[in-house]
Amino acid sequence: MELYGYPLKAKFTYPKPPPTKILPATSTVAASYKNRIPYQPESISLPWMPNAYYKAAALNPTLAPLSESFPGLPPTKIIPFISERPNGVFTRHTLDDWHRSNMTNYKESETTRHNAERLRADLNRTIKDVYQQAKRTQGESTKNLGERVNDIEYWKSELCLELDAMIRETNSLTDMQKRLERALADTEGPFQVAHKCLLNREKRMGIDLVHDDVEKQLITEIKIIRSVRERLQQCLNTVNAQLMCNKEARQELEKDLADKQMGHHIDNKCYQLKNTSRGIHYYRGVERIDATISVPETWARFTDNNIFRSQSQRATSAKLRASTESVLMGTADEMWRQFSKVNDAFTSRITETANAKSKIQTHLAKTRQEIFQIETKIQVIQKTIKDKEIQLKVAQTRLDERTRRPNVELCRDTAQIRLVQEVNEINETLRNLHQCLRASEDMLQMLVRSKAVLEHDLVIKNNSLFIDQERCMGMRKTYPSTVQILGYV
Repeated sequence: MELYGYPLKAKFTYPKPPPTKILPATSTVAASYKNRIPYQPESISLPWMPNAYYKAAALNPTLAPLSESFPGLPPTKIIPFISERPNGVFTRHTLDDWHRSNMTNYKESETTRHNAERLRADLNRTIKDVYQQAKRTQGESTKNLGERVNDIEYWKSELCLELDAMIRETNSLTDMQKRLERALADTEGPFQVAHKCLLNREKRMGIDLVHDDVEKQLITEIKIIRSVRERLQQCLNTVNAQLMCNKEARQELEKDLADKQMGHHIDNKCYQLKNTSRGIHYYRGVERIDATISVPETWARFTDNNIFRSQSQRATSAKLRASTESVLMGTADEMWRQFSKVNDAFTSRITETANAKSKIQTHLAKTRQEIFQIETKIQVIQKTIKDKEIQLKVAQTRLDERTRRPNVELCRDTAQIRLVQEVNEINETLRNLHQCLRASEDMLQMLVRSKAVLEHDLVIKNNSLFIDQERCMGMRKTYPSTVQILGYV
């Protein structure tokens, strides 16, 4: 097969002149090479050219007709190749090459289509496997979530049963506590009432925690009847401690139950989620976050321990109620000491507290009125600042736009000077307004602080009045009867 390429036209447009004869040519040699092109060693490296070109290039070009250039040939023997083909147009491929190229393209197309069909089949199988795997995996996760929901429901029922039992026992123990308190108040008479009054008055706040005449009279009353209250107080302390234990166990149950309810709600929601559900989103990296703090064994053990603790506290509480009942049956003494003195002291103290409360309310009303006026002024200043800021924006925008004037138009004219003055004036005004605003806000803070102090003092007075008038005097209005001594009422 010959080489492919483009011919070098400059090489063969005109044949080279024959070399100078150094040696005389033999007649036979001259006759054999009469119509041949001289040998050119450099022509070996030339691109491929048709043989007809060599023959045409070997002829000396003349302006005479072709018939005159070939005197030995008839007109019908002249090769039409030279005259019919345009200059520089030559055949580059053969017909076999053309057929071979077509066959190559057909084979490549068939191979590509075959590979594409095989790829589509693989993709169909892969997609089907992916869907099956996803469905199987999602089904297993849904099944595990359902089992988890059932486990939570079981422990929820156990917690609810134990919580109901603990609530009933706590209520019973609370009733016993109230009977003890009534026994202390009734059997011991003024001692218990005075003791409760002292305890209640300890809940006074701030400056009202004073050692006044009421407290002195109550202490005197307690000292007189101290021997009677020791056993009942001891029982009451024990009951209170047990109530705290019961409340702690109950709180643990309630907290565990609340956690179970929340977990049940979340897991049930996850169990009901489907591919068509609303509210599903991407949470990148959530699978790498391990926020778990327990395993199923420790999770179940935690709830079981809470239930066992609650059961133990209930048993202890039941025994304590039985022992307290026997103590209540043994307390029947009544004592009346300094009952009237304590009541008189309470009445005097309540009057003083009510007068102080009235004065505080008057000052508080005036302070609130002043706060309202200051807040109104602050709003006016803030509105003025906003208006000035808008004016500043306009002036600065004008200055900014004027910086874009071309060339000599950047003139420092009266408008420019006035705009700069306007910006400076507005800035100075804004600084003054901000100072006024800060001063007003500082004054408002002082007024608010004063208001808070008055309100706090008012709350203290209300609390003291509530303790002295409602709680303490409420307890001292009636004297306990014999039935009340035993705590049955």
